[in-house]
Amino acid sequence: MEKNSKIYIAGHLGLVGSALVRNLTKKGYTNIIGRSIDELNLGDYQAVDRFLGQEKPDYVILAAAKVGGIVANNTYRGQFIYENLQIQNNVIHLSYVHGVKKLLFLGSSCIYPKACPQPIMEEYLLTDPLEYTNEPYAIAKIAGIKLCESYNLQYNTNFIAVMPTNLFGPNDNYDLEKSHVLPALIRKMHLGKCLDNSDWGAIRKDFNKRPVEGVDGKASEEALLGMLAKYGITKDAGGAKVSLWGTGSPKREFLYSDDMADACVYVMENVDFADLVENRKKSLGEIAEKEIRNTHINIGTGRDLTIRELAEKVKSISGFAGELVWDSSKPDGTMQKLLNVDKIHDLGWKETVSLDAGITKIYADYQE
Repeated sequence: MEKNSKIYIAGHLGLVGSALVRNLTKKGYTNIIGRSIDELNLGDYQAVDRFLGQEKPDYVILAAAKVGGIVANNTYRGQFIYENLQIQNNVIHLSYVHGVKKLLFLGSSCIYPKACPQPIMEEYLLTDPLEYTNEPYAIAKIAGIKLCESYNLQYNTNFIAVMPTNLFGPNDNYDLEKSHVLPALIRKMHLGKCLDNSDWGAIRKDFNKRPVEGVDGKASEEALLGMLAKYGITKDAGGAKVSLWGTGSPKREFLYSDDMADACVYVMENVDFADLVENRKKSLGEIAEKEIRNTHINIGTGRDLTIRELAEKVKSISGFAGELVWDSSKPDGTMQKLLNVDKIHDLGWKETVSLDAGITKIYADYQE
C-alpha cells in the first residue's frame, strides 16, 4: 500500500476499526475513509454499491459486524446470521465489482468446531460440529472466509481472511446484556466496587454514560439497585457480590485490539493470497496442490487462561474488594479455544501488549 492509497475501513468506530485508524495514521497513511452506520447501512446492497462506486477505495478492511457475547449470540440467532451475511456479501462482492486491489476480512475464532484439538490450527475448520450458542454467527463468518477464498480462485482477487482470538481494548462494547466476557467483567467489577463503597455518584455517572435497558443515572436508587441485581451485582451486610456465568473453568485467549490492528496492517502490507497458497503447499504438499482451502490466518497470542483466573485479574486491577459468585446453572460455552498462531508467526508478526498491561490500560480508559 502507498501512504496516499485510499483505504476504506468498514466499522471504523468499533473496537478493531478504531484501532486500525490509529495504527494506519501512526504509520503515515493519509487517505483513510469510514462511514458510521447512520451514514452507510452495509446491509443495503444499493447503498454499498453507490458508496464504493463513488469513493473507489484502493483497499478495504471489513471490520464491521453484528457481534456479542454468549447471551446475545444465543438470543438473537436470526439477526446474527442474517445481518452478518448481508454485510459480508455486499462489501466483499462489491469490492470485486469495483476493482478493489486488496480486501481484508475479519472473522472470529468461533468458526472452529466445539470439540477441536488444542491449539486450533487453520486446518481444523469444518471438521466437526460448532458450539451451539454461537452457531449462526460462526456460520456467517465461515461463509465470509469461503467467499474471499472462492473469489480469489475464480476472479483472481486478493481477498484475505484473518481470524482473531477474543479481543479487548478502547471503544469496546460494555453493554451488560450483549458484551463479550472481558468488557462485561470490567464493568461489573467497576459497578460492584462503586456499590461496595456506596458511591452513588459514580454509579449514576456510569449509567448516564451507558444506560442499561433504558435506565440511566437519573433513575431512583431503587431502580438502579434493581437493574444492578438483574445483572448479578448486589450488596448485603457482608459487602458487594458480583455473580458470573458458569463455573469459571473454560479457558480463553485474549489479544489487545491495537495488536490486532497491527497484525491486520502487517498482512495488508506484506502478505498476498498467493503467499498463503504457497505457504499451504509447503506444509501440506500434494493435498494442497489439488485443493486450495483454509488459507485464512489465525491471529492471537498462543496463550490462554481460565475465566476464573481472568476474573481474579480484573478484580485485582479494578480494586473490587467484594465476592465473586459463580452461577454453575448458566452455560460455560466451549471449554477451550486456543489458537495455533504458527502461520502468522511464520509470516513475520507477533503481539507486543501483555494481558495485564492491556487490562490496566482499558480500565483506566473506562473510568475516564
